Amino acid sequence: MKTFPLLLIMLLLSSSATCPATAPAKPNIIFILTDDMGFGDIGCFGGEFIPTPNIDRLAQSGLMLTQYYSAAPICSPSRAGFLTGMYPARWNFSTYLDNRKHNRNAQQADFLDPGAPSIARFFKDAGYATGHFGKWHMGGGRDVTDAPGFEKYGFDEHISTYESPDPDPLITATNWIWSDKDSIRRWNRTKYFVDKTLDFLERHKGQPCYINLWPDDVHTPWVPNPDDSYNGAFPRNKEEETAFKLVLKEYDKQIGRLLDGLKEKGLDENTIVIFTSDNGPLPNFRSSRSGGMRGSKLSLYEGGVRMPYIISWPGHIKAGAVNQTSEVVSIDLLPSLAKMAGVRLPGSYKGDGKDRSGVFLGKASSRNLDMYWEYGRNNIAFSYPKMPNKSPSLAIRSGNWKFLMNSDGTDMELYDIVKDKNEKTNLAGKHLKEVKVLKEKLGNWWVSLPRLPE
Repeated sequence: MKTFPLLLIMLLLSSSATCPATAPAKPNIIFILTDDMGFGDIGCFGGEFIPTPNIDRLAQSGLMLTQYYSAAPICSPSRAGFLTGMYPARWNFSTYLDNRKHNRNAQQADFLDPGAPSIARFFKDAGYATGHFGKWHMGGGRDVTDAPGFEKYGFDEHISTYESPDPDPLITATNWIWSDKDSIRRWNRTKYFVDKTLDFLERHKGQPCYINLWPDDVHTPWVPNPDDSYNGAFPRNKEEETAFKLVLKEYDKQIGRLLDGLKEKGLDENTIVIFTSDNGPLPNFRSSRSGGMRGSKLSLYEGGVRMPYIISWPGHIKAGAVNQTSEVVSIDLLPSLAKMAGVRLPGSYKGDGKDRSGVFLGKASSRNLDMYWEYGRNNIAFSYPKMPNKSPSLAIRSGNWKFLMNSDGTDMELYDIVKDKNEKTNLAGKHLKEVKVLKEKLGNWWVSLPRLPE
């Protein structure tokens, strides 16, 4: 009889060892990458164009960062930087992908190497269902007919635009990014991508999902719904401010539909939603779309690479929080999201990003790792904004300093970017020691980048 309590304890221990407590469900992740959205387009970031109540609602449920950067001031390298967690130049991306001749002139590849690391592949290997809905622009389109399919990068399903290896015929009736003949009209494209996202989540209930929701709004041409205009007049100029406001209004509405859909499906509590932009705005309308910061798309000044950023995860990220001190760059998202989702990255993966999950979860900190950019290798394949917003071709941010120069060492500019985010006062002539150190760092980084054979 004395042995009975001991046997009972051993049975209970054995039972708990073979029937562990249910592990918490891995979070869904929806990464919303807006196209050409500026820091000043959104109400919660100080935008004054039109109210953006639904994007603001997302911010009210999560965290806003005011020192978040894209990996490039233009779409293709920016997207490659996020997908790989590496500087896009490491994969020979330097500007937007076009036809083969343009790509050769830009000294870049025709498509992202399918052997490159991919956040979708890492999450798929960890049991996630993976989807890409929206713009791709990392290979395919024009005369590039041999770009790898989405499955090569780890996506289970996809719906994409003209600039991809497999454009959806409903939105690519002609061989271009938009057409009057498209079955899904230009003003309904974001709605289409949101619908596909919600449908994907519905069909994969019980399995965690990783989704790229990458609309091509608010990129030009701005084609608002003819039935939804301020004065009943359909804008004739697809790059005028009135057209932009209407497109932004519809875009915000669709973000609201996404948030409402998550709630209706009971998925809002365990879904990480990230909202940001691939690069700065163009046209910039008096620098108002960049929040007064110098530069725009095609520029390494802040207006071209500093983006609005919101991340929400109810119960994990403090609602309504704003972090104005922590630097994050898009290449940091891959290791950060992997950490937050409990996804183990391969030991062979050597990214350029840094795990900033602590920042997202409320612990402000300095990045303590320099950030680098390049844009503008020549005057053949690169477009530039007008002066004074045309920047030198290389940039580094190191702590509070931001230093720019051309690859030949000319046109050096130095800014205390915390005190002078509008980059008005060039301090290069006053801080020669800092210039010397940063010039060497930036030059060494530039030399370390791979080059395609001539």
